[in-house]
Amino acid sequence: MDRIRDWKEESGGNITRQLRRMGSSLDWSRERFTMDDGMSKAVQEVFVRLHEEGLIYRGKRLVNWDPVLHTAVSDLEVLSEEENGHLWHMRYPLVDSQGKGSEYLIVATTRPETMLGDAAVAVHPEDERYSHLIGQFVELPLTGRKIPVIADDYVDPEFGTGCLKITPAHDFNDYGVWQKHRDEKAISEQPFGGLINIFTPDACIKSSPADDFSWGHKARDKDQLQRADNVPLEGKATSEIIPSEFHGLDRYEARKLIVKLLDKNDLLEKTDKHKLMVPRGDRSGAVIEPLLTDQWYVKVGPLAGPAIKAVENGDIKFVPDNWKNTYFEWMNNIEDWCISRQIWWGHRIPAWYDEQGDVYVGRSEAEVREKHGLSADMKLSQDEDVLDTWFSSALWPFSTLGWPENTDAVKTYYPTSVLVTGFDIIFFWVARMIMMGLKFMGDVPFKEVYIHGLVRDSHGQKMSKSKGNVLDPIDLIDGIELEALVDKRTAGMMQPKMATKIEKQTRKDFPDGIPSFGTDALRFTFASLASTGRDINFDLGRVEGYRNFCNKLWNAANYVLMNTEDKDCGQNGGEVELSAADKWITARLHQTQQTVIRSMEGYRLDHAAQAIYDFTWNEYCAWYLELSKPVLTNEKSSEAQLRGTRQTLVRVLESLLRTAHPLMPYITEEIWQKVAPLAGVEGATIMREAYPEPPVDKVNAPEGSREGPLGGEDAIHEMEWVKEFIVGVRQIRSGMDIKPSKPLPVLLQNTNDTDKARLERNQNTIAFLARTESINVLSAEEEAPESATALVGEMKVLIPMAGLIDKDVEMARLTKEIEKKQQEVGRIEGKLSNPKFVERAPEAVVKKERDKIADIQTALNSLKEQRERISKM
Repeated sequence: MDRIRDWKEESGGNITRQLRRMGSSLDWSRERFTMDDGMSKAVQEVFVRLHEEGLIYRGKRLVNWDPVLHTAVSDLEVLSEEENGHLWHMRYPLVDSQGKGSEYLIVATTRPETMLGDAAVAVHPEDERYSHLIGQFVELPLTGRKIPVIADDYVDPEFGTGCLKITPAHDFNDYGVWQKHRDEKAISEQPFGGLINIFTPDACIKSSPADDFSWGHKARDKDQLQRADNVPLEGKATSEIIPSEFHGLDRYEARKLIVKLLDKNDLLEKTDKHKLMVPRGDRSGAVIEPLLTDQWYVKVGPLAGPAIKAVENGDIKFVPDNWKNTYFEWMNNIEDWCISRQIWWGHRIPAWYDEQGDVYVGRSEAEVREKHGLSADMKLSQDEDVLDTWFSSALWPFSTLGWPENTDAVKTYYPTSVLVTGFDIIFFWVARMIMMGLKFMGDVPFKEVYIHGLVRDSHGQKMSKSKGNVLDPIDLIDGIELEALVDKRTAGMMQPKMATKIEKQTRKDFPDGIPSFGTDALRFTFASLASTGRDINFDLGRVEGYRNFCNKLWNAANYVLMNTEDKDCGQNGGEVELSAADKWITARLHQTQQTVIRSMEGYRLDHAAQAIYDFTWNEYCAWYLELSKPVLTNEKSSEAQLRGTRQTLVRVLESLLRTAHPLMPYITEEIWQKVAPLAGVEGATIMREAYPEPPVDKVNAPEGSREGPLGGEDAIHEMEWVKEFIVGVRQIRSGMDIKPSKPLPVLLQNTNDTDKARLERNQNTIAFLARTESINVLSAEEEAPESATALVGEMKVLIPMAGLIDKDVEMARLTKEIEKKQQEVGRIEGKLSNPKFVERAPEAVVKKERDKIADIQTALNSLKEQRERISKM
């Protein structure tokens, strides 16, 4: 137990460190651990109350049993994957009225070892092949037992032969069939009423009458052993109805021997290869065995009804809304909840047994003795099982606040507003919190449930310690070398034999280890991936891209500070004249903020992140910073114009930082500390500043500024015109391979009054950014010379070609460049067509080559188009 506690401190510390390094803004004074004294008190209280109301009981049912860990496990801890197996077709001889064998039924199964526990053979009631045999008996091969042929519509007539062996103690579906037929004489007269549990806890065939006795909390000593199957002690033991040659065999050894003997006795019709879903424990990797055991259960039917209504009537809302259908599907088909586990660590079940096996439930042994009048010298033993971890987790919304005491925290924080969780635990956690909250608090635990996708590795596999594909956020933040990553992924494994495979895959996926990306890039990546889909394949390329985004923001801030620190930014008044670019960027900021706020209110963090990214990269950095240069570098700019542009630079950046802060807390705080004073904002930290509230009725310029001839909406349209003009000239320059430094003459054709007015207001900006020599407007009568053309609306932007390029020289250059690109395409295609390269190279390397060929092909098409244009000149 000390080692377990040490592991908890280390593991819990890792989780806390990850949360802190990720920048989680939490009240750390309220940190709770599920085994804290307060949590244990709440767990005991709930268990006792539910037991007193008859909603907790102890019974025998099938559970997911891990034969390596020797415990029942929840469905969440069972991973089912398709594996190659076999379908054995066995002959079950029919028994006539004189007991002589004649003919047989062919029964198909993927688990022949469980036939030792068969209670019946089922056929579909409408299957004409077998309808005349319903009610007759067959002889169970190798055992001599007689079992009935029963009719049940669960049977699929199309699967196998249409005959299904029913083994209710070792198959969940068979158990359901048994429950419907258990009172039929032919079933009830079977050993143990048809519930024939052939396995020990190790998944070996029972070999002794002692194997029929319960193990765990009731097996105190030999004098107090009780039959696990609740049958009279004078009845036959399971081992006595199983042929001795199978006694003590592991289930798979028993399978081999059974198949061998069936074949030897001409009772094996055939064997087919067959793909099947195999359930394995996520910790041990062992194949899970449905096993009949004594366990504690919660009768959830009475709890589920109010929980269903809470979602139906809108007291709880799922986001996205479609997840409520998953919730309803589970809740409307809910079964009693197995809450006991045969492990060392957890909340111990508050139940005590006397020497006769009678059970007493209470908050403590002292309470049990007082409540039931038990003497102090009467020997009591507490149940050795612990509760399913989801039991205590179901109480989390109120147990963490001090319940069952009516604390101030309970009054203040219950119910909470929103639960953020994954779709894979809607039933295991969300539904159970709702049921327990309504039961013990009389109110829902939360108003909204935000369901996010499940982060998987780059191959689409679920991340787990056993698979060795977990990515530690701290490693993404700080970086980690390859050897350290391999050691980390292969240390302390439940299945050491997987280490070699995990090491090989790790070296393939991360040949250079993991570089440092920083917290902000990682947080922004998670936000951008927070879509409404079920799965998210995590790709380091995305994190690298958002690290570049952080660098972009940092460099933009440096530019702003370089042009505004120790300069007049209008903090102390003075006339401010705003350019169309100033008004445009402010208007676009407000529109972006409106999008971000709407997205966050709708839990679309991916849309919010995209809006922030697009504005910052594609508008503020790519355009506005460039648009500010003609004003800041022009000696003719007035003080009012300089003041206006500087003010816009810092005010937009300061507001942008507040907008992005929830997603990128560290870099925004660092930059804000320097920018805020320049924007006239006083405060100690960005965390305490109000979140931006952009105007929703119109797009305005900053307060205190002079609007001038353009409002925000007009400025947006004007700057789109300016941007199209500049881009058009740049594309012509690039297409004709004209040096960026060479000024170009520009002619305008088909202009209207709006075009002319916009040109007059922005000619200096266009000349600066498009690098023009002159801009002249042609009249309707003037004929344009041979020119390259770009369109801005209906206006034509013309670049006369005379004197700019030598047609023959340019044609030769383009032809040579095209041939070079074609050779490069051929080389990469050859590499990608080599199966050895594709199979052996790291996936990232293969992807890089495929991306490279796509980029070259795009460039090649552009060169061909350019050569075509010049050939027509």
